[in-house]
Amino acid sequence: MSVIPGLEQQNQRYAAAFEEQQLPTAPQLKLTVVTCMDSRIDVFAVLGLENGQAHVIRNAGGVVTADVIRSLAISQRKLGTREIILIHHTQCGMLGITDDGFRAELQEATGQAPTFAIESFTDLDANVRQSIARVRTSPFIEHTDSIHGYVYDVDTGALRRVEE
Repeated sequence: MSVIPGLEQQNQRYAAAFEEQQLPTAPQLKLTVVTCMDSRIDVFAVLGLENGQAHVIRNAGGVVTADVIRSLAISQRKLGTREIILIHHTQCGMLGITDDGFRAELQEATGQAPTFAIESFTDLDANVRQSIARVRTSPFIEHTDSIHGYVYDVDTGALRRVEE
């Protein structure tokens, strides 16, 4: 049974009570957050953010990929962001797979190898540092002086800073 009809009904209730906010397109805090797509991470609650304050970019593992660099470049160059927070987390699903294993699984299931990188990892802190390095060394990212990496603990809600 699909959850979509219930989501549509929830949106109707939300829209009926929605108060127009007139928020600008550019984030008020000039901040971009890159994190995992994991449903246990409520980015706005974790960081005490409100709508309109930050861009949030999410993917499997919160890994800095070419598409994340694309989004960061747009965020900075067109919408004025200056600071970046990278958040990985405990119990991440990317810790339990291997690139070769998942690639083989996809190829067996579909008959073709994926053209994208899997980007699994075994060490959270090392992967946060690698993500920071990818942002810092990208020629497309203008502002690299304020990049901060963290690991979010899904059991306690606490962020732990990862030093470069």
